[in-house]
Amino acid sequence: MNVLVTGGAGYIGSHCCKELHSRGYNPIVLDNLIYGHRENVKWGEFFQGDIGNDADLLACFNKYEIHAVMHFAGFAYVGESVQDPMKYYENNVRNTVCLLHAMLANGVKYFIFSSSCATYGNPIGIPMDENHPQNPINPYGKSKYMVEEILKDYHLAYGLKFTSLRYFNAAGADPEGEIGEDHNPETHLIPLVLQAALDQRKPACVFGTDYPTKDGTCIRDYIHVKDLASAHILSLERLLNQADSTFYNLGTGYGYSVMEVIDKAAQVTGRKIAYEKSARREGDPPALVASNKKAMKELGWKPEWTNIDSILETAWNWHSKRFAT
Repeated sequence: MNVLVTGGAGYIGSHCCKELHSRGYNPIVLDNLIYGHRENVKWGEFFQGDIGNDADLLACFNKYEIHAVMHFAGFAYVGESVQDPMKYYENNVRNTVCLLHAMLANGVKYFIFSSSCATYGNPIGIPMDENHPQNPINPYGKSKYMVEEILKDYHLAYGLKFTSLRYFNAAGADPEGEIGEDHNPETHLIPLVLQAALDQRKPACVFGTDYPTKDGTCIRDYIHVKDLASAHILSLERLLNQADSTFYNLGTGYGYSVMEVIDKAAQVTGRKIAYEKSARREGDPPALVASNKKAMKELGWKPEWTNIDSILETAWNWHSKRFAT
């Protein structure tokens, strides 16, 4: 079975390609390589193109018989989305609609969407389940929410079968060390902290120390990228078995503050982590922690990496080999 993986040369997409391949599927990567890495495409074929380009989509769907789509080709920098919302609405919303149109034109009805807990906005209670009100507070979260609303309408009107997976904080690296997290620019806490461990001349930045949390820094639920990949395959198989469209949170149900992550990273790496304090970033809620009960019950999914130490160990294994000088 050919599964089109948009953004499959990126961080989460490439891990999902490896998981698809290991389970007997054939991933077809469609990526424009703006943020993805060609060397990450190791498990399936590669088609360089843009989901916002109708000619690229037509050529890709004509070349391959696609049975389902996993969509990762979205921009995901919260701060950038506040500064340049047009970029996010054009790519994350408009271009996703282009992709959906290409799917429907080619009779492809199974769609796994890479969504985000950013659709919830500031939590009214912790942990957050799928019924938590959605009130995104930044254009990135709004763009994901808009697509979810579009998917509901396409399901009703055109019979599109979808699963929207609302990630909390993706983290970690392939346990076998083949791929990992490498963004440019890098804004995610764990790779920045590990880079600081490798080069103490470049301290990690702690954005905000005055949040209403136990140590004043943001609390996040870190979910290992391999656990995310597993949930994508389970979601696809659920749809293939004629289950209805739905939404799932993907998180561990545990939250760690920024300072706790830095302290744990120091323990895992055996190195001092240099950091500097800075003002809050606009659009960052104080705490985001998932309730994952629905995914565990309906998908049979259970995260394997449930503590920050094991997540950091896989990330450090990859970073220390790739970036050590």
